[in-house]
Amino acid sequence: MKHRVSVSINGKTHEDEVEARLLLVHYLRDVVGLTGTHVGCDTSQCGACTVHVDGMAVKSCTMFAVQAQGREIKTIEGLAGSDGILHPIQQAFWDEHGLQCGYCTPGFIMAAAYLLEQNPRPTEDEIRKGLEGNLCRCTGYVNIVKAVQSAAATMSGSPKAAQPAGTPAGE
Repeated sequence: MKHRVSVSINGKTHEDEVEARLLLVHYLRDVVGLTGTHVGCDTSQCGACTVHVDGMAVKSCTMFAVQAQGREIKTIEGLAGSDGILHPIQQAFWDEHGLQCGYCTPGFIMAAAYLLEQNPRPTEDEIRKGLEGNLCRCTGYVNIVKAVQSAAATMSGSPKAAQPAGTPAGE
């Protein structure tokens, strides 16, 4: 039996008939065609599928599409400006080499965006804690943390460059 679902994704309303058991991540990728949200594990372990639902970071493999009824969803595709200019977090991941293969990157960026909305000036420990539900199988996380620090500095208008991860403040 199919159910009608109407959701706003990146500011655009989508209405579709879906199976009750269809996960939100598969709805986004297979029905709506937004493939930036990745399926890494289907068990909520890796965070590659992180999106924002009503402003909260959510692993979209833990939610059914029907549970998104009437909600506002933002995916990695909706983070950049309509003019194509990258969001400061996306730009920082590029500038600070916060990715290697890139598979986990959309989830990390969406988790970082949520973190910086909640805490615009996080410490390194707060960044690591805020991203702990996301896994990267390629890096040691140093450049990911640097990217979030850089984005935080840019977004807060701080004239001071972010400290590299692992560097004590003032050095």
